[in-house]
Amino acid sequence: MSLSIFFFLLLWAQALTLKNLNYSIPEEKIQGVIGNIAKDAGLELGEQGKKSNFRVLENSAPHLIDVDPESGLLYTKQRIDRETLCKRNPKCQLSLEVFANDREICMIKIEIQDINDNAPNFPSDQIDIDISENAAPGTRFPLAAAYDPDTRENGLKTYQITRDDYSIFSLDVKSRGDGTKFPELVVQRSLDREERSHHTLIITATDGGEYPKSGTVQINVKVTDSNDNSPVFDQPSYVIEIPENSTPGTILIDLNATDPDEGNNGQVAYSFSCYVPDRIKELFSIDPRTGVIKIQGKIDYEENPIIEIDVQAKDQGPNPIPGHCKVTVKVLDRNDNWPSISFVAVRQGAISEAATPGTVIALVRVTDKDSGRNGQLQCRISGNVPFRLEENSDNFYTVVTDRPLDREMKDEYNITIVAKDNGNPPLNSTKSFTVKILDENDNAPRFTKMVYLLQVPENNIPGEYLGSVLAHDPDLGQNGTVSYSLLPSNVSEESITTYVNIKPTDGAIYALRSFNYEQTKYFDFKVQAKDSGNPHLESNTTVRVSVLDVNDNIPVIVLPLLQNDTAEIHVPRNVGVGHVITTVRAVDNDFGESGRLTYELSDGNEERLFEIDPVTGEVRTSQPLWEEVSPVVELIVKVTDHGKPTLSAMARLVVKAYSGAPPEGEPRVNGERRAWDASLPLIATLSVISALLLVAMVAVAVKCRRENKEVRTYNCRIAEYSHPPLGKGKKKKISKNDIMLVQSEGEERDAVNVMNVVSSASLATSPVYFDYQTRLPLSSPRSEVMYLKPTANSLGVAQGHGGCHSSFTGPVGGAADAPAHRMSIIQRSVNTHKVKPG
Repeated sequence: MSLSIFFFLLLWAQALTLKNLNYSIPEEKIQGVIGNIAKDAGLELGEQGKKSNFRVLENSAPHLIDVDPESGLLYTKQRIDRETLCKRNPKCQLSLEVFANDREICMIKIEIQDINDNAPNFPSDQIDIDISENAAPGTRFPLAAAYDPDTRENGLKTYQITRDDYSIFSLDVKSRGDGTKFPELVVQRSLDREERSHHTLIITATDGGEYPKSGTVQINVKVTDSNDNSPVFDQPSYVIEIPENSTPGTILIDLNATDPDEGNNGQVAYSFSCYVPDRIKELFSIDPRTGVIKIQGKIDYEENPIIEIDVQAKDQGPNPIPGHCKVTVKVLDRNDNWPSISFVAVRQGAISEAATPGTVIALVRVTDKDSGRNGQLQCRISGNVPFRLEENSDNFYTVVTDRPLDREMKDEYNITIVAKDNGNPPLNSTKSFTVKILDENDNAPRFTKMVYLLQVPENNIPGEYLGSVLAHDPDLGQNGTVSYSLLPSNVSEESITTYVNIKPTDGAIYALRSFNYEQTKYFDFKVQAKDSGNPHLESNTTVRVSVLDVNDNIPVIVLPLLQNDTAEIHVPRNVGVGHVITTVRAVDNDFGESGRLTYELSDGNEERLFEIDPVTGEVRTSQPLWEEVSPVVELIVKVTDHGKPTLSAMARLVVKAYSGAPPEGEPRVNGERRAWDASLPLIATLSVISALLLVAMVAVAVKCRRENKEVRTYNCRIAEYSHPPLGKGKKKKISKNDIMLVQSEGEERDAVNVMNVVSSASLATSPVYFDYQTRLPLSSPRSEVMYLKPTANSLGVAQGHGGCHSSFTGPVGGAADAPAHRMSIIQRSVNTHKVKPG
C-alpha cells in the first residue's frame, strides 16, 4: 500500500499543467460517444505493460455523462433535454475534471446546443376580454405571452393575429427587459355593441427555428355597453431601483390612477394584470384601494435582475375599461453571496520533502454568485507556508509548492485558502486542508561535540566504561537511526581496536586493556556515526582519551649503592660542619606530585649529628666533632613521594669515621666519597675510559723505566719517591719542562686543586711525592682522568728501598688551592730540594 502511494506521489508531482477540452453536442442526444479524451488531449500512453486509467474527479451531471476508466471515452448515459437541464439559460454546459494516467488533469466542458424541439405555448387555449363600445381607437389590452423553452433563434420570435375579418383589432408585439416578447391587442376603430357584440380572434405565436413551430390562442372579445371614462395612471410606465434582499413590507411604489366619472364609475380598484406570472405575485403585493405595491418576498438579483410588473386600474362601473401601466423594477446587486471554495482534487498521502518547487498539491475552484465587483475574487494562501496559488482559467486555481520543503523544520502544514470579493464591504471565505511531509534522508548525523575528552585512571580494569559519544539525526525511521563505529587508526603501531571498543547502538566506549600512564599519557581516535538511510549519510568526531597518573610506583633509591638496603659511608675525621658525606638519590616513575620526592632522616639521628636536604638528598654534617660523639652512626633515610596516597622507601646508611687514606675500594674526591650516578650506561662508558687510561699509565711507566734504566714499580694509583735512589743509581734532577700540567675540565664542589699528568720523562727522579688518583664523577658531563697532587711533608721512605709506595696517608689538599699554587709547589720541589718530613 505504501509503495503504491509513493509511486502515486511521484507521478502526481509531474502534473504541472491542465488540459482544457471543449465539446459541443445537441440536446436530445441519445446514449453515445462524445469524444476520446486521450486522443483529443494528446495524452501520452501509459507505460508498457500498464493500462491507461481515467478517474473522474468532478462531474456536474453524473446521471447524464461519464468517462470510461480504461479507454477514456466520454459518453452520454441518457437523453439530454436542455430545457429541463438549463431552462431558459442561454448558456448551458456540463463540466468534468478527469485525472488521466495519474499524470494530467483534464478540464472538460460540454456545451448542450439547443434544438427547436418545443413550440410556443400559451397559458390557456382561450382568453376572454371585455371591451366597452366606447373604447377609443388606440386603446391597448395586454395579452398573455406565449412560452417557448427554446432559446435564441429557436425561441419565440413573433405574434400574428388572424380571423379579424373587419380589421377592428391589431396586434402590437412588445419586449420585456429579460428579452421575452408579449402581444398587446390594440383597438383600431370604434366598436358598436349593437352592431356586433362578440369578436373571435386567433393569435399565433411563432418561433425562429429552421423549421418554425407555432402555438395559438383564441381571443374572445365581448363588446360591452359604455362606461365613458377609464382610469388613467399618472405615467404609462415606472422604473424603480431597489437593492436585493430588501426587507419584506418595504413600499415599492404608490401608484395613482384617476377616473373623472362619478360614483362607482369613478371609484378605481388596482390589481396586477391577469397575465402577471405567479412569481411576481409571490414577490409583491398591491393594495386594491390605494395602489401601493409592497415587497413581500425575497428579492434576489442573481435570480431576477429586472422585474416587470403589469398593473391595471379598473373602475367599479358597469362595463369598465381598465387602465394599464408597467412598473419596471431594477434589482441592485448587493454583496450578499460569500465566495465559495471547493477542492476539485487534493493530493492523497504525504508529499516528499525532496519535492521540487512547483509540485502540484491540489486543484481548487472558487466562485461567487454576485456580479460586477461583488463577484470579482482575490485568492491567496494564508500564512507563511511554502505553497502558492497559481490561477488557471474559469476560477480554477492550482496549489503548488513554492520553495523546498524541510520535514525537520515542520512535518505538517495546514493550508488555508482565503477568497475575498471586491464588494463593499468585502466578503471572504476560507477553506483548509492538511498536507503531511514525507521524510527523506537529507540530514547526516551530527555529533554534539567536535572533540570528546575522556579520562581514565591508569591501571583500569579492561572492559571499564570510559564515556559515550552522541550524534543526533533529525530524520525519521531508518533515516534517523544512528550506528557508531571506530575508524581505523593506530596507537603506538597497534590498532585502536585493541585499545577501545564502541557499542554501535548508543556510542558507549569501553576500554579493552589496562592503561599505564608512564607508557601512554593519551591517545586519539575517530568515531564515525552513520544513519541507516539509502544511501546512508555519515559524519566523524575525534575522541581523546587521557590516562590519569596514579601513584603506583614506589620510590627507588639508586644512590648510594645499597646492599640489603644498606650502604656504608666512610667520612674523614675533622671535616667540619656542612661537609657532604653522601648524596641520597631516588627515582620515581610517576609524574607530577606523584613523582616529586622528599628526603628525610627518619631514624638514627637523635643526636642531630647530620642533616639531609629534603630536595637534593645531600647528607651533611651538622656537628663539628660528630665522630667523638659516635664514630659509627646508623641513619635511616626515608624517601617519600607526594602522591595520594603517599609511597615511600627507606635505606640504612652506616656512617663511619676514618683517619688517613679511605678504606680500600671506597671512592673519594679530595677526601669526599663520590656519589655514583644511577645511569648504568654512563657507568659502563666511564669504566671503559678508565681501563683505557690505565693502559696509558702503564705505557708511560714503562717508558720512564727505560729512560732511567731503573726498575720502578708503578702501582695503578700511586708513584712516589721520598729520597734519591740508593746504590749506584745516579741522581737526576727533574726539570719543569719534563712535566706538562693541564688544568682539569670541571671540578666538583669541595674538590682540591689537582693537575692532570700527560707525560713525564724524569718523573722517576723527582724528589717530590705524587699521588695518582683515578677520578670518575658519574654526575659530571666530562671525565677527568688522572690528577697529580703533592704529598704531605711528613711522608717518608724506608732507607735502602727504591720502590713505589702502594699507598699514602695524609691530609688531602684544601679546596682553596689554586692552579698557580699547585704549579709553584711542583716547580719549587723540582728545582730546589726534596720534601722534608715533619
